Amino acid sequence: MDVAAALVIVGMFWIPPIAGAAETWRSVIGSALAVLAAAAMLSRWRLPASSATAAAVATVAAGVLGVCQDPMLAAAWCLYPVALTHASRNRMLVLVPAGVVAALTAVTAVPSQDLGGAGQRLVLAAAALSVAWLLGVIVGRQIASVREAERARADEQATRVHLDVARDVHDVVGHALSVISAEAGVVRSLPDAGEQELRDTLADIEGHARIALQDIQSLVRSLRTDPGHAAASSPGISAVPSLIAAARLAGVSVDARVATPDHVDNTVGAAAFRIVQEALSNVVRHAPGSACAVELRTDGEVIVIRVRDDGPGTREGDADGFGLRGMRERALLVGGTVTCRNLPERGFEIEARLPPGGAT
Repeated sequence: MDVAAALVIVGMFWIPPIAGAAETWRSVIGSALAVLAAAAMLSRWRLPASSATAAAVATVAAGVLGVCQDPMLAAAWCLYPVALTHASRNRMLVLVPAGVVAALTAVTAVPSQDLGGAGQRLVLAAAALSVAWLLGVIVGRQIASVREAERARADEQATRVHLDVARDVHDVVGHALSVISAEAGVVRSLPDAGEQELRDTLADIEGHARIALQDIQSLVRSLRTDPGHAAASSPGISAVPSLIAAARLAGVSVDARVATPDHVDNTVGAAAFRIVQEALSNVVRHAPGSACAVELRTDGEVIVIRVRDDGPGTREGDADGFGLRGMRERALLVGGTVTCRNLPERGFEIEARLPPGGAT
């Protein structure tokens, strides 16, 4: 496009006056200035400010010598990239339309006998330069807005990834350590524990540690993949019974009523698993030895998860801990909700309601 523009401008506004010059030296100088203007137009993207200056100087000098009739179109062509690159720093955008209007108004004021003369070329030059600057500033600010939106989306994505990692690490590591600690505490409290019982407990602890390590490794691998792969690689709703078994080994009496739905989105299944995992971890950590009821069922078009214990409940200020906050965030991401409350007499209840198909 730059080549075509250079050929048109030089061919229309430079070559005829150069060819009609009376003196040879004017033709030679005019030709050199025409080459300079064309070279400036071709290099406007590499050297925008220098190209605009060179085109303007060549046009003005050639006009003074009478070997150019270009109304600063070459300079305006080179000015566009300058305005484009300086759009974000330009604070005079309001003055540019006023300059264009003034220039166009002045065109109507050019005397009829001066049409095609220096007066009209001066007015057209002002209009061309103003339009080029205005277009460059507008397009430049649009490009800057798009880039800013892309950076904002990238920052939002990075924040989301950080939150996902924080939730997963909290749930996986916290659950494993809670169960391991509880199992070790149960065995230590038994004064007559036999060797086989100790071995069985150590085997359970080893198994929980191995599972936690596998979950962490899976989490690290998911950071290099897309979110769909991460959800597919996470434990689903069908793995909830294993969480209940681990809680029982940790000394919690669990009354489980689990009816696994047939068709559940992978992301929703992973969220349901993590919510149950964190709810049982809270029972193990904050209500050791208490009885617990886990209910998982469908209620119409909603998956209902309810975990209730008969422990001491939460104190004021504890209801917004990392675990409870993470459960709410997980539910929100799939279009569901999580509510937590102390029971009237004693105990704590967590209820999650999730759509099987995920957020719509």
